[in-house]
Amino acid sequence: MPPVRHRKVLLLGYRAVGKTSLAHQFVEGKFVECYEPTVESTYNKMVVVGKDEFQLQLVDTAGQDEYTILPHSFVIGIHGYVLVYSVTSLQSFQVVKTLHNKLYESRGKTRMPVVLVGNKADLALQSREVRTDEGKKLAESWGAIFLESSAKESQVTQGLFMKIIEEIDRVDNSYGRSTGCCLM
Repeated sequence: MPPVRHRKVLLLGYRAVGKTSLAHQFVEGKFVECYEPTVESTYNKMVVVGKDEFQLQLVDTAGQDEYTILPHSFVIGIHGYVLVYSVTSLQSFQVVKTLHNKLYESRGKTRMPVVLVGNKADLALQSREVRTDEGKKLAESWGAIFLESSAKESQVTQGLFMKIIEEIDRVDNSYGRSTGCCLM
């Protein structure tokens, strides 16, 4: 059996979009109705993707806004990002765009593994402020994976963290590919 591989993933998004609920649902398999706002929490879980075993360290951050200055700890040693917005909040969708831009600039404009998540998809259609196609279009413009989820109903919660591990490996492995270009 191959050795256990370690992956550190950051959950980022505006406040009250469900980052902590997604983390709890993934790690503990339950929806927590009430909790204190997160300052920063770390969760660890062993997961198997294909034939490989991963020690996933999930860092649940405090809610950010468009004015947040991203600390170096959001860039150094981070393998991938799960950017979360609420489908019921256009502001959270705008903030996630700003956060992505800040990460992109902070990382030196390199490709970065990202899964964009529109959370709270279980809420009534009339409360939706961000259409599914808007989320898909944004993720495509980033070269990212897009999913809609419901932490409350455990929709795609397990799958989204498997996707970020797959995306980390896809992006990491793409650096070594030949481009057909050679230096003389």
